[in-house]
Amino acid sequence: MNADRAKPTRVGDLALARSGDKGNHANIGVIARDAAAYERLLRDLTIERVLEYFAPLGVVDGVRFEVPLVEGLNFLLFDALGGGASRSLRIDTQGKLLGTALMEMEL
Repeated sequence: MNADRAKPTRVGDLALARSGDKGNHANIGVIARDAAAYERLLRDLTIERVLEYFAPLGVVDGVRFEVPLVEGLNFLLFDALGGGASRSLRIDTQGKLLGTALMEMEL
């Protein structure tokens, strides 16, 4: 068994994140702490896993972009903000806390 798969690792152990809104869509940028962390994120932080993690918020679709020059990933989550900042009744209408939440996800 691969050693890094044997014990849970939080995304926040490997990366930093920043998130925000794009209308009703959320954008989460994830920047790896080093090259080894980036390789792990490429392998394990898939769009499928992220969508599953945010499913309780009603997120069902999104896309992952790889940004290799900065060893980062960008996730665009469609219809994640309950209508967007001016229409949503959610506490986090601009998705600012989604990056913080993603840091707690275990890989």
